[in-house]
Amino acid sequence: MEFKSLTNIETSFRQIRLFALVFICLCALVTGFAVWNSYSFAEKQRQKIYVLDNGKSLMLALSQDMAQNRPIEAKSHVKRFHELFFTLSPDKDAIESNVKRSLFLADKSAYNYYKDLSEKGYYNRVISGNINQTVEIDSMKCDFDQYPYRVDTYARQLIVRESSLTVRSLVTTCRLLNATRSDNNPHGFIMEAFTITENKDLQTIKR
Repeated sequence: MEFKSLTNIETSFRQIRLFALVFICLCALVTGFAVWNSYSFAEKQRQKIYVLDNGKSLMLALSQDMAQNRPIEAKSHVKRFHELFFTLSPDKDAIESNVKRSLFLADKSAYNYYKDLSEKGYYNRVISGNINQTVEIDSMKCDFDQYPYRVDTYARQLIVRESSLTVRSLVTTCRLLNATRSDNNPHGFIMEAFTITENKDLQTIKR
């Protein structure tokens, strides 16, 4: 009888140990699931950005991997440079303002072109001749396989005079370097080795 009691006690201890082990495993599973779920929730929240709209309401925006946007930002950077650098009006202050803003986006190679045109009196002729010049980007070819990134730009210049409209082809090339973002350089690129490889008349339309 005494041995049977000992056996029952030993069996009870085994059952208690088994229940305790099962309980510990369940607690570990619940804790692991809770931690994983919390991490997933936090990661999803990190993908959301709340933007204050004129101090009135919060707008939800989704953040994306910055690397995914670099090719788009590169094209936008180069396009913005061309628009500022080659868009001219018969106003000295407007020309200087546009060129100054464009030079924040490039290195000294662009400034050298500006200086050369200025010394040749190109901007003075634009002002005295009441000429308006705009640029239209046709296409861009970007090579992101190696750094610095090479960009070829194909565009047209529209030169509007009182008596005619001249269309010129414009082909440029440059390399893009990563740079610090700022108010003057929101895309975080600097154009180097800027070169005009083609700039010739395509047609002239009498007005």
